[in-house]
Amino acid sequence: MKTNYLNLLGLALRAGKCSLGEEQIVKDIQKKRAKLVLLANDIGPQTKKKLTDKCQTYHIPCLIVEEDRHALSDAIGKSQRVAIAILDTGFANKLISLLGN
Repeated sequence: MKTNYLNLLGLALRAGKCSLGEEQIVKDIQKKRAKLVLLANDIGPQTKKKLTDKCQTYHIPCLIVEEDRHALSDAIGKSQRVAIAILDTGFANKLISLLGN
């Protein structure tokens, strides 16, 4: 099940339905483009607080996954990524179901 959602993350990125980088994710949350935010389990406390608070304010689901930044980065082919915003409702719903929430 773990690899299914990591594969889906890679597919979402290739489809252009992901947002990367803290500032871009915050902008997408504020503009309500983000449908789901995934955080690595080893995200820094300040970044975690900033993103989770924004998600709560704008009522966007935010999940902390079991994998660390290396596993998330490998899944999308980018280095040192701790947060990923999903911009598509279909991808977001499928990821939520795969993650069991």
